[in-house]
Amino acid sequence: MAIQIIKKSASANGLESWGPVKTPISEPACELQGLRVAIPGLESTRTGIWECSPGTYRRDVKEGEVMHFLAGEATFTPDDGEPIQIAAGDTVFCSPLTGGVWEVKTTLRKVFVIVS
Repeated sequence: MAIQIIKKSASANGLESWGPVKTPISEPACELQGLRVAIPGLESTRTGIWECSPGTYRRDVKEGEVMHFLAGEATFTPDDGEPIQIAAGDTVFCSPLTGGVWEVKTTLRKVFVIVS
C-alpha cells in the first residue's frame, strides 16, 4: 500500500501498550503506548504514533529523529544545552546521539520518524 492514513491521529484509539520507558527517573515510571507504521521499501526507518504518560526519563534513542507533537506538554533538557519547552503543535528535529532528560508534564503524543 503506497498511502496510509491515521484519521484524527491526535485522539485516535487503538494504541498498543509498550510498557514503561527504558530509563525512568521518576516513580512510577512513565508508561508508553504507540502504533508502529511500516513504510514499504523503508524498513530501516521506524515511524508511527507514540504516547507517554507524565514523569521523567532519560532519552534512549541513538538515531536521528523527527517528532511532531500532537498533544501534551514537556520539557527536554539536552545533555549539552538549556531546557526546551515543547507543546502540542511543535516539531522537533534531533541529531543522532542526542541525549538528555524528558520531563513530561501532561500526556504527550507525537508522530515520529526515526532514521538510521
